[in-house]
Amino acid sequence: MLTENITNKTILSGMRPTGRLHLGHYSVLENWAKLQNDYDAYFFIADYHALTTGFDKSAEVKQHIRDLALDWLASGIDPEKSAIFVQSQVREHAEMHLLFSMLTPLSWLERVPTYKDQVNQFAKTGKDITTYGFLGYPLLMAADILLYRSVGVPVGEDQLPHIEFCRELARRFNHIYQREVFPEPQALMAKIKLLPGLDGRKMSKSYDNYITLGASPEEISQRVRQMVTDPARIRKDDPGHPEICNVYTYHKFYNEEEHEEIKCCCQAGGIGCVACKKRLMAKLDEYMAPIRERREHFAANPKLVDEILEDGRVRASKKAGETLAAVRDAMGM
Repeated sequence: MLTENITNKTILSGMRPTGRLHLGHYSVLENWAKLQNDYDAYFFIADYHALTTGFDKSAEVKQHIRDLALDWLASGIDPEKSAIFVQSQVREHAEMHLLFSMLTPLSWLERVPTYKDQVNQFAKTGKDITTYGFLGYPLLMAADILLYRSVGVPVGEDQLPHIEFCRELARRFNHIYQREVFPEPQALMAKIKLLPGLDGRKMSKSYDNYITLGASPEEISQRVRQMVTDPARIRKDDPGHPEICNVYTYHKFYNEEEHEEIKCCCQAGGIGCVACKKRLMAKLDEYMAPIRERREHFAANPKLVDEILEDGRVRASKKAGETLAAVRDAMGM
């Protein structure tokens, strides 16, 4: 009996193309950029996944794919180190999903904790997502991961149930067909900065409380002016409470050298909210400048981006093809 060699250092992760990324995504991309130095990394633009909830907005996906690729490249995802590709351009994703669907119990999908939550959330907006595709999105995610026989998946805590689902599926396939085709991937948890939105809630496009990744100085200025500060401060020389001020929270993230000084000045009424925001604008612009410059470089060279995505597709297709051949062999097909 043939046993597949699954000793590798392959990792895989992806994002749905739903528009420009914001500052809240950057710590995830920083983690990817670090991991690509130590692993054989595959990062995919999950356009099939975008359709699970945005099937009625499919015409927008093409531009969103381009925006996502530019944001990744601007954030340090290196095409020399990582395969960057579009999910639907590697057809093995769809075939692997189909084959897995033949042996996955329906009850496994129905018990995924995020399924009912998201159905209810969308129902509040008047949209029905109780589709076959949405029910099966955890299986498609598992197919994405196992197709590359990934040993690790960089994820946040909210994705842990999906990783466990993937591990169960790997065990089930290996048991049914008596081949060790798939490893059981581990979640690669990182300490991700949880940056709040401009109003203190979770940063989200739906709340319109975000700063676009690589934002222009004008956008940064406009957005920071909207930020929520200490509601108890009426005059600029009133003592402030930085622990409840969203602007100060951002200073702690992006102005490590000065945030303690700003805290003391605020508490003593020595700096007003307008001046405090101006200092944050300057720091954010300094932080964003290299990201913005890299994005503008790639945006001005669309053929280069096309070549990067094509090279990633070729690399991913080779790896995916090898896995699918092993799967077909194990299944006797």
